[in-house]
Amino acid sequence: MSDFISSAWSWYVIGIVVFGLVYCAFVLIGAAKHKVVYDAQGNVDKTTGHVWDGDLRELNNPLPRWWLMLFIMTLVFAVAYLVLYPGLGDYKGKLNWTQVGQLEAELTKAKAEQDKIFAKFKNASVEDLSRDPQAHAIGERLFLNNCAACHGSNAKGAKGFPNLTDNDWIHGGSPEKIVETITHGRRGQMPVMAPAVGTPEEVRQVANYVLSLSGSGHNSIMAELGKDKFKKVCAACHGPEGKGNQAIGAPNLSDKIWLHGYGEEAIMAMVNKGKLNVMPAQDRRLSDDQIKVVASYVWSLSHPTQTASAK
Repeated sequence: MSDFISSAWSWYVIGIVVFGLVYCAFVLIGAAKHKVVYDAQGNVDKTTGHVWDGDLRELNNPLPRWWLMLFIMTLVFAVAYLVLYPGLGDYKGKLNWTQVGQLEAELTKAKAEQDKIFAKFKNASVEDLSRDPQAHAIGERLFLNNCAACHGSNAKGAKGFPNLTDNDWIHGGSPEKIVETITHGRRGQMPVMAPAVGTPEEVRQVANYVLSLSGSGHNSIMAELGKDKFKKVCAACHGPEGKGNQAIGAPNLSDKIWLHGYGEEAIMAMVNKGKLNVMPAQDRRLSDDQIKVVASYVWSLSHPTQTASAK
């Protein structure tokens, strides 16, 4: 790898660039010195002397002056650019310009403008921001840019991605919990429980009991048989009534909201295979102020009557 960071490569690039400029200048000088040719009779001869098929002659007209001027301007610009900006190997240019430096300057300028906007939101609560039209609009844009890929542009989620517009929260839906979730992310894991539940038939019985908790279609006999096993194995996380536990992120099984699919087979798959869900932390992508505004927007989605003034 040392061959690729050797200073010889810098000189190699410099040689190619300089040769290209010198060659272009040579061509330009040759074109500028082009003279009109006269034939034996003293008439202007605008051909090269090459003839094909008896009467096809190649013309050799001088280049137009405006074209030559553009050529000269191009060469002058190229030389000036290479003096001011990097382009000749590892030469940094008189202006010492770099892509990274320009990016950092633009980011600094953007942050200064952003700080002016977010300054007035700093002391407001999440609930107050949800009723502020400007904060609501900014939160919506941040959500679309950073969250919609998983939760959808309407925030209604999809299989494996929670719906943020209802009141069903795995880890809690208070403003503080939403901020916490966005900042640090979440890692939810349903372990493989089939060995603890027992035989495939017992897994099916537990699945039917889970369906019965929400009044969903189920086999009542199998549900009754699975009740005791559920209380011994599953209630530790989901509670004896299956209402879940937000402290550990255990979903409520007594409603009809199914994050990973509905029905006997889907529930059995969860018991047999388990599930790992990860909500990535956003604290490296968003500032604290941005997270607060996004949280206010997310909170407003499930509290429309309390945030009507923002719409």
